[in-house]
This record gives sequence, C-alpha cells and structure tokens, in this order.
Amino acid sequence: MTEPLNASNDSAPAAGPAPVVAPAAAAAASKVPSVVPSPFTGLATAADRSLTRALVRVTGTAIGPYQSAVVRIGISLTWLLFLLREFPHRHELYGPDGVWGFGLASRLIADNHAFTVLMWSDGGLWFEFVYAAAIGASAMLLLGWRTRTASLLFMVGVLSLQNRSVFMGDGGDNVVHLMAIYLVFTRCGQVWSLDARRRARSRDGQDGEATGIALWVALGLFLLVAQLLGRTGLTWTDGMLPWLGWTPFLWGVLLLQAAWWVVRRYAPGEPRTLLDVFANITHNAAMLVIVAEVCLIYATAGWYKIQGSRWQDGTALYYPLHLEDFSPWPELSHALASSGLMVMVITYGTVIVQVAFPFTLFNRRVKNVLLALMIVEHASIALVLGLPFFSMAMIAADAVFLPTGFLRWAGDRLGRLARRGPAGRGDADERPVVPRPGRGRAEPGAEPAPTDLSV
Repeated sequence: MTEPLNASNDSAPAAGPAPVVAPAAAAAASKVPSVVPSPFTGLATAADRSLTRALVRVTGTAIGPYQSAVVRIGISLTWLLFLLREFPHRHELYGPDGVWGFGLASRLIADNHAFTVLMWSDGGLWFEFVYAAAIGASAMLLLGWRTRTASLLFMVGVLSLQNRSVFMGDGGDNVVHLMAIYLVFTRCGQVWSLDARRRARSRDGQDGEATGIALWVALGLFLLVAQLLGRTGLTWTDGMLPWLGWTPFLWGVLLLQAAWWVVRRYAPGEPRTLLDVFANITHNAAMLVIVAEVCLIYATAGWYKIQGSRWQDGTALYYPLHLEDFSPWPELSHALASSGLMVMVITYGTVIVQVAFPFTLFNRRVKNVLLALMIVEHASIALVLGLPFFSMAMIAADAVFLPTGFLRWAGDRLGRLARRGPAGRGDADERPVVPRPGRGRAEPGAEPAPTDLSV
C-alpha cells in the first residue's frame, strides 16, 4: 500500500502554494503597450470647422445691424442739430463771409486735395443750396429713407462743409467726419429705418423702386454736368491721373448701385447672392474699422493724457472748469472745482477708463461697465463744459459696442411708447428674424438676424 503511494509521490511534483499574480499586472502583461495620443489630433478638423463658421458668418450676414443703425441715427442727428443751431451763423462759418476766405481755402485744398463741392463756386446761391442739401441729407439718413442714397449725400455734405473751413471744427467734428465716410460702406438701414418698414410692408420688396431710381439718375446727371463744366477738379494738373480722386469714387458708387438694381431686377439667384456676399463683407469690414477707430481714439487720448503733468498730479479737470467759454453753468462748475477729491477722482478715472477700455473688449461684463462710465462721462461733458455735439458724436460712436439685447429691448420700449399701445402688442413689421436657409439673408419683410458685435 505504501509503495504505490510513494511511487506516485515521486512522480508528481511536491505540492505547494500557487503563485499569486496581481490583476493589474496581468492585464498589463496581456496588452500591447499603448501610445500617448498626440495633442494635435483633430486640430486640422477643428480649425477647418471654425474657419468655415467664420466665413459663413462674415459672408452670409451683416454683423451688428442694430449697432450700425444706432451709429447712423446718432451721427446724423448730431450733424443735423449742429447745422440747425448754426443756421444763423452759416455764412461766417462756412460761407462767403467767413474769415477763412475762398482764396485761402482754394490754396489749402490744392495742397491736401480734400473734397468739397463748395470749391466748385464761390457764389452765395451755391452755398445756400449745399447747406440746405446737407440738412436734407442728414434728415434722410436719420429716418433711414433711401439709406444708400442718403449715406452718400450725407458724406458729401459733411466733407464739403468741414473741408471748406478746416479750422472751425473740434474733436466731435472729426468723429462725424470719419463716421460719415464709414457709413457709406455699411448696410445701416436694415433695422429702425423707413426702408426696413417699406420692405416689411412690401410683398416683393419692389414698392417705391421708381423713387430710388429717380434719385440715382438725378445724382448721375448732376455729377455729369459738373464734370463737363470742369467743376469737379478731374484734370491732369498737379500730376494727378484722371482716374484718381473723389470724382471716380462717386461714379463708382453710382455704377455699383446701377449694377445692384439690374441684378436684383433681372438676375435673381446666384448673381444676387454674390452681390449680397460682397455687400456683407463690405459692411462687416466697415464695422470693424469703426470699432478700431473708436478704440484708437480712446487709446491715444488716454496715453497722451498720461504724459501731461496736470493729469499726473490729478488737477487737469480744475482748469477748464474755470474757463468762461467752457462754463455754461458757472455755479455748477465752481462747485465741482471746489472739491479737490472730486477733481482728482474724475481726472484719474478718465485716464484709467480711456486707457483700459480697448483691453476689456474680450470681457463683456467689464467692457459694458466701462462703456457705461464713458457714456456718463460724455453726458457730463455736455452738461458741465457745454460741448453737446462733441458728446453726442462720441456717444453715437460708442454705440457700436452696445449689446444687441439691450438695443432690442430699448427699441421695443421706445416703439411701444411711440405707438402708445398696450404692452405686448406689436406691429406687423416687427416680426422675428428668420434667415433663409443656405442664403445668408432674410426673407423680404424680416429683420436681419441679430448678431452681437461686442465680445
């Protein structure tokens, strides 16, 4: 009994405890070593997707329709009120009775080649016509009636008067000067305009077309007659080639408008879409230039203030408050100047806000706070220092940064107040925006999709 047992024990290995292997180690040993994924995986796809979205937005929509409308309304209202206030003094400012006479203006314009139709003739009747046309163009742009025509006429009126007497302006006039040029390239009549109201009430968008055609034909004939009479300055003198200058630019605008009407009337579809893309790109580029211009204004103003000794010691505000020309309310100015702490806070606060504002555009909350402070500052300048038109021009330029939600809310409240209707009741032309799929433009009668320019 024992031998077989011993034999079996000799042939079999000695019994002992089985080796213990950790589960994690076993799994690791059974798998092939993994490769660390590259952080650049999918980067090309993501970049392509982002670029596609950006291109669709830039080419398919006009960014900031409400912001451009507010800039249009604010700048045109500022210039219109200025022309009306200075109507009794128009001859001394820009006319034949001014200190800066026609001969001096001609010599200066011969050097800087500035554009002004007032140099076409030194007659009083021509001046009255230009001044009245400038008032009419301002009213047209303010109401948004034939906005493309109005923006061009508004620019001509602003440049003609300001370039006639360059020493009569201030910082506010410079802002109006620049914005008048930029507005020509924007689609600033998409909302809050008579044009938008007409399109909303029209089934095919063709109502009132004869009026627009008549205006552009009249402008073309007027420009042609002026050129034939040699009033436009389109000559070979001073080394200028005939295709350079403001007159070719005006002809180009007229031809583009004619091409727009022809395509819109007789070639809908892809040609119309192509022109819409071109118009959207031009509008968005102009809005970007306006944003950059406002940032440049504040940045340069703030950094120049930093270099001044009176701004460094916090007493800069004290001195203009004691100037008679800048004290429409002497009691208010003297009361403000009597507080040293208030003078120092406003002086330093102005510099801080102006220098910091361009750096806050990527933080919406901080940007909105500084924007509100700057608007309050300009309103205070209008009241305390007696510079209403400068303040209006700057506030209108600042409106390019206002949030779309706030603008739509303010427009809705003002519309209800104007209609005096019950709350929650709107007109038929205030329908929500429904962009046409794949087209990048809205249906006739619908407002453009709200896109916030602020970031």
